[in-house]
Amino acid sequence: MTLNKVILLGNVGKDPEVRYLDANMVVATFPLATTDRGYTLQNGTQVPDHTEWHNVMAWNNLARRIEQYVRKGCKVYVEGKIRTRSYDDKKGITRYITEIYADKMEIFSFPNDGKRNGEPTNDGFQQKL
Repeated sequence: MTLNKVILLGNVGKDPEVRYLDANMVVATFPLATTDRGYTLQNGTQVPDHTEWHNVMAWNNLARRIEQYVRKGCKVYVEGKIRTRSYDDKKGITRYITEIYADKMEIFSFPNDGKRNGEPTNDGFQQKL
């Protein structure tokens, strides 16, 4: 048995890019930041925050919902799978891209929205492909 499952809670880095591939196929992509908070070692050494950027991709119904609601600064919960693809660049060097294929997502907060104050919200957004 194997399992490929990712769970992320982070902040959207820029407005999603949405592409309509044909009448029935839509893809949305956006960067998602997750941050491991810094800390102090016993000897006093400061370890700084570390932010990791994830490339999130969603298809069809979930992509349409993302287009409608998700904006830069939203705090979102994402469940999905890790996918890695490769390509050869102009110099013939193999490059790898790791993406999160989202199959479930929930908005936790919207940017600059005084009513929400970072509290978890459901908004009926949870959408499963």
